Amino acid sequence: MQKVRVLIIDDSALVRKVLTTMLESDPAIEVVGTAPDPLIAREKIKLLNPDVLTLDVEMPRMDGLTFLENLMRLRPMPVVMVSTLTEKGADVTLRALELGAVDFFTKPNADLASTFMSCAPEICAKVRLAAGAKPRERADVRKLDVAPRLTADAVLPRTQAAGSRGGTRIIAIGASTGGTEAIRVVLEAMPPTAPPIVITQHIPAAFSGPFAARMDSCSAMRVCEARDGQPIQAGHAYIAPGNQHLLVMWDGARHVCRLHDGPPVNRHKPAVDVLFRSVAASVGAAAIGVVLTGMGDDGTRGLGELRDGGSPTLVQDEASSVVWGMPGAAWKAGAADEMLPLDAIAARLLALANSPVSSGAKRVGT
Repeated sequence: MQKVRVLIIDDSALVRKVLTTMLESDPAIEVVGTAPDPLIAREKIKLLNPDVLTLDVEMPRMDGLTFLENLMRLRPMPVVMVSTLTEKGADVTLRALELGAVDFFTKPNADLASTFMSCAPEICAKVRLAAGAKPRERADVRKLDVAPRLTADAVLPRTQAAGSRGGTRIIAIGASTGGTEAIRVVLEAMPPTAPPIVITQHIPAAFSGPFAARMDSCSAMRVCEARDGQPIQAGHAYIAPGNQHLLVMWDGARHVCRLHDGPPVNRHKPAVDVLFRSVAASVGAAAIGVVLTGMGDDGTRGLGELRDGGSPTLVQDEASSVVWGMPGAAWKAGAADEMLPLDAIAARLLALANSPVSSGAKRVGT
């Protein structure tokens, strides 16, 4: 298999050295060069023609965002951002994803070398994914040794789907790689009177709050990071906090958000399968399930449970996905009724929300 050729851009000599060691520990990756700032990187890109860039945010002579914006305009290519795990770093990284970065890797604030090396499997996986993220789903790669996968049973036992409690539609969305931008596209098209939306996006704890605030600023809906016990209301969207599962529960009078500190499911916390299972159990056929772009198959089982309970289910199509892993897995498993391009999903959700609750929908591909 041809190796993924990587150029590392970071003003820290230590970070460049450690990143090189981490990435070259994977036999599928070759670091072809490093650069201390974007101006030197610009020349090395022309000379070395790398497959993927890792890009720091704060650098001399030109910041990472300015460089990324120019790069995506003049020579689009896969980029993985390397950002510090801070609120400021989170906001800048989210902006980078808006500009076209494929993914991000959080840089530890202390004990850099030892902490970084423990994260080698994560950054290697992100770089390999980035190499194949555009324009088609990446090729299969060698799997690393990882922890056992748990299912949603580890957090919430499966129960029979509920009836349509409260008579209100609730939209449940799951996403991962590329999802921050896909979610923005959906939320921007939603009116302030839209049905409530609950969202699980695979994201670190330091990023979920800034992400929710960013979505609130660009949507007519009120968007927030979900709080435990928070009532679920029309015109509002609730984003799962990083490192906590988001569940929807019926408290006897209304639907509320519940946060659960259980183990990772499908190696994710928050996990889409957990959200979807809770929605299937507490909302029943009045729910609408959506899986957007993302790596892996988290959400496939949960979307199937929603469909089994009579809920309409949708997935994003391959052409508009950064990675057609999650939506592709759900579609291939028969868990989705419809497959649509990203820019058509919001309108379809509103149409479904205004339709009578039924026992299912015809499976439609695009």
